[in-house]
Amino acid sequence: MARATNLHSIGLDDHDRLNAELGGGIPRGSIVLVEGDYGAGKSALSQRFAYGLVDEGASVTLLSTELTVRGFIDQMHSLAYDVVKPLLSERLLFLHADFDAGGAFSDGDGERRELLTRLMDAEVMWQPEVILIDTFDAILRNDPTFEALVRKNEERQAALEIISFFRDVIATGKIVVLTVDPSAVDDEAIGPFRSIADVFLELEMVEVGSDIRRQINVKRFAGMGEQVGDTIGFSVRSGTGIVIESRSVALTHLDPRT
Repeated sequence: MARATNLHSIGLDDHDRLNAELGGGIPRGSIVLVEGDYGAGKSALSQRFAYGLVDEGASVTLLSTELTVRGFIDQMHSLAYDVVKPLLSERLLFLHADFDAGGAFSDGDGERRELLTRLMDAEVMWQPEVILIDTFDAILRNDPTFEALVRKNEERQAALEIISFFRDVIATGKIVVLTVDPSAVDDEAIGPFRSIADVFLELEMVEVGSDIRRQINVKRFAGMGEQVGDTIGFSVRSGTGIVIESRSVALTHLDPRT
């Protein structure tokens, strides 16, 4: 099936149905917000995006606030996503945001640096076609300047400044993917990102009898290719990765801009 040229395919069509469920890929020049509580599958989905995009020929940066390089390789291997070659060829740039004393995001005395400023100044991070930050709320929570603005109830203004930077990035056709745990950051801080996201995916865990099932609620999908369902059931399986469980094709929650 021919894909629209304005989409970045997330590939792996012979592995799972996620690319088809999302209409053939992620629109170029978009901000993607993936929101969900702990355990909802944010990291697994961002890892699936990264691997599929690289497999389709895109260059990708994945910044993780949780995994080291070794942990990332092991995690991807457990999902049957072999990232060693993309890492060695530098088509995939993996970065670990280390907040601990002496880490890359602290100064010599163990004090936290201004993370958002450092990230925005890290030119190499923004050079690839797709940039994923997992989890973005951890960056916000560990940035002392943002934290100070929260205490002054000025987090919304700070968020708008970050959004302005993201807008400049996507103006060149790049994609920025942010994962957020809504329970870990104030609504006033995350609200602006929800409002401006071109693609807004809400992950949730649903009890079905004695089972816990995960699903993607498509709250907004501007610039979609093929039709995108409003709910996509999925699971994360060791040795397999993301598996699509079910689909609903109601479009009542989708953004009219498409």
